[in-house]
Amino acid sequence: MARQLTFDLPTLQALGRDDFFVSPTNAGAVAMIEHWQSWPARKLLLIGPEGAGKTHLAHVWAGLSGATLLEASALREADIPRLARGSVAVENIPEIAANPDAQNALFHLHNLTLAEGHSLLFTATGEAQTWGLTLPDLTSRMQGTPAVALGAPDDALLAAVLMKLFADRQLSPRPEVLAYLTKHMERSFAAARALVQEIDSLALSEGREVSRKLAAEVLDKQAELF
Repeated sequence: MARQLTFDLPTLQALGRDDFFVSPTNAGAVAMIEHWQSWPARKLLLIGPEGAGKTHLAHVWAGLSGATLLEASALREADIPRLARGSVAVENIPEIAANPDAQNALFHLHNLTLAEGHSLLFTATGEAQTWGLTLPDLTSRMQGTPAVALGAPDDALLAAVLMKLFADRQLSPRPEVLAYLTKHMERSFAAARALVQEIDSLALSEGREVSRKLAAEVLDKQAELF
């Protein structure tokens, strides 16, 4: 079959609260985000595997609190006093484990933001003691931050994540496609993201609909790689 010319169009992510599916594996985290004004010490660490919804919930929180969002890797060049004038969400803290300047910036942001009476949200894939931070004062503050975890997906959540990932790409597969994928795919958020990307790419390049047959082909192809 002839392959069609495809274009790498940007994925349009829906990051509102109504776009986040609540299940028993993430209900605790959602509740903490929605009741952010009750956080102990006005800060929270959101932990979860890649693709679990940390960034989505960070955007939800920013909408509720008016917070500024930024990557931890951007802290080195950030205007810390300006950021500390409001609440702040800092994502992917472990990325600065080898960056002393960024760690120092986060230390000052932490102290100044709280001193100004605002709140802080941090995201990471693991608990603070696993990050490898080298600044002792920052390490102690991060390890002392209350944490809530996004758990591994159950069937309902995995199906909802697949549906959202497809919707972000303007795709609407039939329910039997989602049911088939949920039953046979690796049960992780990262796998869901890679799977949807590959299905979308194949459907575009071959001019096919997102069907159960196409989904099975992609799963078989991925299985051959391992």
